[in-house]
Amino acid sequence: MLPRLTLVFGGAASGKSMLAEELVTRHGGGRVYLASAQAFDAEMSAKIARHLGQRGPDWRTVEAPLDVATPLGSVSKSEVVLFDCATLWLSNHMLAEADIDAQTDILLAALARCAGPVVVVSNELGMGIVPENALARRFRDAHGRLNQRLAAQADLVVLVAAGLPLTLKGQLPEAAT
Repeated sequence: MLPRLTLVFGGAASGKSMLAEELVTRHGGGRVYLASAQAFDAEMSAKIARHLGQRGPDWRTVEAPLDVATPLGSVSKSEVVLFDCATLWLSNHMLAEADIDAQTDILLAALARCAGPVVVVSNELGMGIVPENALARRFRDAHGRLNQRLAAQADLVVLVAAGLPLTLKGQLPEAAT
């Protein structure tokens, strides 16, 4: 059984999305995929199409590059949500020059109010080199604060590295290990 809020995070191509999808699939019930990615080029369009095909028709996909609160508010108790990913959501808001603290407050409140369990996927950006430019450093720092706030609110927090889950908070369901 999934807790109300799960955070699955890790580096690029670490296996975090695969683990998150497994958690949602094993939970049962209706599956809602909140997608924050936007297809600005052919490579991203192909990646989105590939992911849609991998998930199959048993998922209801909702594109939510900025407004996640509205679709989270329409989720029923019998559904489970996979929000993939918080990193792109943050990037979208930074590009829109939004108030990141205010948007994060809105996101966290919406996650708390959601009727069904939610699994949030996010990247870990703080283990790399210090970025050379101010925008990249500002993004890295904002992302670190976002992950900290998500982790504080989550009942289950899992770091994924090289396809291996490391539970940092809560209890990972045995079938997903």
